[in-house]
Amino acid sequence: MRVLQYPVLVLSVTLLLNLPAVEAGSEDGQLDIYWIDVEGGAATLIVTPGGESILVDTGNPGLRDPNRIIQVVTREAKLRRIDHLVITHYHRDHYGGAETLSRQIPIGTVWDNGKFEGMPDDPGEAYFNFTSEKRRVINPGDVLPLKSGRRVPLKVSCLGCRKQFIAPPRRAASNELICATGQDKDRDGSDNANSVVTLVELGPFRFYDGGDLTWNQEARLVCPVNLVGKVDVYQITHHGLASSNNPLVLRSLMPQVVIMNNGVTKGCMPEVFANLKATPSLKALYQVHKNMRPDGSVNNVPDEFIANRKEQCDANFIKLSVAADGKSYEVSIPAHGHKARYDTVEK
Repeated sequence: MRVLQYPVLVLSVTLLLNLPAVEAGSEDGQLDIYWIDVEGGAATLIVTPGGESILVDTGNPGLRDPNRIIQVVTREAKLRRIDHLVITHYHRDHYGGAETLSRQIPIGTVWDNGKFEGMPDDPGEAYFNFTSEKRRVINPGDVLPLKSGRRVPLKVSCLGCRKQFIAPPRRAASNELICATGQDKDRDGSDNANSVVTLVELGPFRFYDGGDLTWNQEARLVCPVNLVGKVDVYQITHHGLASSNNPLVLRSLMPQVVIMNNGVTKGCMPEVFANLKATPSLKALYQVHKNMRPDGSVNNVPDEFIANRKEQCDANFIKLSVAADGKSYEVSIPAHGHKARYDTVEK
């Protein structure tokens, strides 16, 4: 494996240096989102209509995941840099690829939890010192400074981090009926509970990414009032593990499309799968990986909606493109030719 790593790194850098100067999204006005296969980690690339890029998490340490990110960033999105890097929390499958990635492509502003009192997991000095133009400690209510939209407003905001959340919006309605059905789970003392929660909005379209936020913290997002509102697309929290994905959130956010960045045996747990199937708003569930555990015969969607269907994965990604007016979006798996169009729901 060591013999192969160096040529792969050289290939990625060579691809980057020889790219034409093209900005993804700048011609068609679309918002594009890519779920990159980092085999049970997380790496979600968002490309704005103005051609700016936001990468949420960087997968695992080593060369494999940074190289997969580079392939999507440079070949598919045709970008030369990462303008904003958001690290949701300090677990290796989310921050691990950042240092290597910073040596392969320029990174603008890093947004993370910084160093804070009582932090349960420390990524180390190599993480805190990797090369970027700026570093910002993110806080609830922060909005990423992006180019203004043409006619349709674009907003990428932080709803919560470090177990703190935004204040209830004005005129926020009580969520009492849904909250009355909730049950707590054992407290998770790991850094998952500190995850950065991100909301992406293009006009009426809304996309939610909660990192690995845990069950009891998720409840605080929607009880006693819903701080998020309804969304169109929901990225499965914590890869589909049952310590997250509180059904209170699913019933409150009412997503119609859910994307699960799971692994061959990681995530896609039976309890989560059952809660998703019981969510009345759900129209489609996509998986980055087919669940190869023994329960996979019942806890998988049809192959049409799975990017990587074999145990030895092909690093296929899932892509979502939002129309310039934010009123519809298309989900595709380019490797298999799958495409499906959905209308944005009224909020």
